[in-house]
Amino acid sequence: MWRRAVGLAILTLACAVVGSAASAAISSDSLGASTITIPRCTAAGLSVLHNLAAATVVSVAVSGLPAACGGATLQVTVNNGVTNSSGSAAVPAGGGSVTVTLGAAVAVTTATQTDMVLVGP
Repeated sequence: MWRRAVGLAILTLACAVVGSAASAAISSDSLGASTITIPRCTAAGLSVLHNLAAATVVSVAVSGLPAACGGATLQVTVNNGVTNSSGSAAVPAGGGSVTVTLGAAVAVTTATQTDMVLVGP
């Protein structure tokens, strides 16, 4: 008899949960994702040179920046797999080259990754 009572209680609870889930209001039938086109100031290759001091990368020189990138901020991060450091610098109005000084020196290893992002103008 007690099994029947427990079964009935579980069935009642399950029906209540399904009933409340079925009555939940859904405001949209999509995830709401969208895409936008972000203009680029360059699609050309840039020259990147690590400036070294005592077997560490202390700054990164980037050249070949076109005038369309003038006024942007160049952000650079160097990662050697153990440590990383970053810095930023403004691109001159006419483009050209920029040297970004890192916040802390990164030791030179057999594999070093350098990431760059232009923000703005």
